[in-house]
Amino acid sequence: MMMHFKIPSFFILITLMKFVFPQNDFFHEELMLKPLPSGHVYAHFQFTTLWETTKDITTFQHSHLFPRGLGEIISRHNVNELHLTLTKGLWNYQKWGYPYHDAGPGAEIYSWFHEDVNNVDDEWKGLTNALAGLFCASLNFVNPANSVSPEFTFLPTGVLDRSINSSYLRYSSLPKEIVCTENLTPFKKLLPCNSKKGLATLLNSAYIHNTNYHSIGVHFRVTCSSMFCTKTSLELRQSVSLIYDTITDVSQNWSVRKFFGMGIRGACPLATLSNVYIDISNNNTNQVYELMPPPSAKIVSLRGGQLNEIAVYDIRSLSSKGIFNIEVLYNTAHTAGLNYPPILYANRYVIGYGQERGSLVTKIYNNYWQTLNIILLESIPWYLPVYLHSVKITCGTENIIPLIQRYLPGKERKNPYYLELILSLPPQSVTKFSIEMDYSFLKWQEYPPDANHGFYIGPSIITTLLPIARNYTAIQFDGSTITSSFNASRDVYLVQLKTESLLISLPTPDFSMPYNVICLACTAVALAFGPLHNISTKRLVLKRVEMDWKERLLSSLMKKIFKSKKKQE
Repeated sequence: MMMHFKIPSFFILITLMKFVFPQNDFFHEELMLKPLPSGHVYAHFQFTTLWETTKDITTFQHSHLFPRGLGEIISRHNVNELHLTLTKGLWNYQKWGYPYHDAGPGAEIYSWFHEDVNNVDDEWKGLTNALAGLFCASLNFVNPANSVSPEFTFLPTGVLDRSINSSYLRYSSLPKEIVCTENLTPFKKLLPCNSKKGLATLLNSAYIHNTNYHSIGVHFRVTCSSMFCTKTSLELRQSVSLIYDTITDVSQNWSVRKFFGMGIRGACPLATLSNVYIDISNNNTNQVYELMPPPSAKIVSLRGGQLNEIAVYDIRSLSSKGIFNIEVLYNTAHTAGLNYPPILYANRYVIGYGQERGSLVTKIYNNYWQTLNIILLESIPWYLPVYLHSVKITCGTENIIPLIQRYLPGKERKNPYYLELILSLPPQSVTKFSIEMDYSFLKWQEYPPDANHGFYIGPSIITTLLPIARNYTAIQFDGSTITSSFNASRDVYLVQLKTESLLISLPTPDFSMPYNVICLACTAVALAFGPLHNISTKRLVLKRVEMDWKERLLSSLMKKIFKSKKKQE
């Protein structure tokens, strides 16, 4: 007797792909859950695709794990490095520390192009329009009028065959962009297993978009895969960062099922690495909790000069149990713990009154005991003219002179104002940067439909190298073991901060006035045109009217009376 088993087509396709394509690419899926001292829980997904190739690769027609849709866009527009983030909410550095991948509100994108590109602006426009269609975002509004080429802020993170030339770099931000389900769906389609298997099944839009902060990112670069960089790898990192508030819940315990609406269904069959990490460093201090089920292993992280204990769950070894849940059970009351202030953070705001002129102010806080050198990038829209001579940088009563300054004046409807400074911040200080600006009066067609809501300005970007990385532990694997990645100690750590995006109220005309004018004009024309038309086109004709016997009798009597009066006279 023969028995027939029905094998899902998805697994058949995976098996065939393993035999047809050479195994020169790898896929890692990771999830880090980190309880924060403020009572929030930081959930960070990272999906990494590595494709070992030669340096002369120009097409993406044949790929195994690397998404072909994104690869063709990168190849078509000669992109050497790409970074795109879509974010809703503002990261609170004072309460949450530093994120794994920093992102400003709205949409942010910057890209390095190959040196053989003749017209970078044309490739930049084509790239943003293609990505707008791929991710269902409004990236088609990115143009030279809101793009800059910073010289120091965005250095290449991958392999670059030439000397660094910022003319091949473009950066732009759309702080008004709203992140929704339409962006998350194409994001998941870039993964090898889509959202059918692996940690991507937890990315449920109903639970993700209800968080205090959520951000999705796509990062592409070329890295070395050998010691002397004779071979290179294409690296695509897709990340999702979420902040959950657990202190307000009646049940202070939290779990994967509570955050994402379901348990873990297993690892992606194409994944070389599939792990879930839980930072248990604050256990046995002010918060005592236990993990269910017990972790597969525990490692001690020394990254950033800070001792952290991390519980590791190997999803591939736990897949045989079916759908399972990871839960954190508190034995004591869950209270906010000791929160160390970050070494460096900043605030940004606008001062002034009226709708004619004002000032843009950025305050930078250095809590470190030594001097820190930072890079401050200000990209100001062309409709807010700023004056370089009005720049004031003070620390208390002391004026600070920039070490290096780059400035490019803006042109109306062509390019924004670009200002990049390298500053030396005194220890334990607050440095204030301010610049005066005017509010332009735009053409009536340049106002958005909600003109009275205001205009958004992108955040300032602060880049520095911190000597220690407190509250900053990245999950960036170097291709070896987990322990070496977490314990990758360095002398300095690159940190990039994004300030708030600002809402500016420009002089706005009364757009209801045309409606009122039209109504008044139409009423006046109707009242004036009607009688004139009747008088000029109609004739007055006397019509004989026949009277009945009563009217005839009354008429004859009246005639007799008038005749008798005339005779008497």
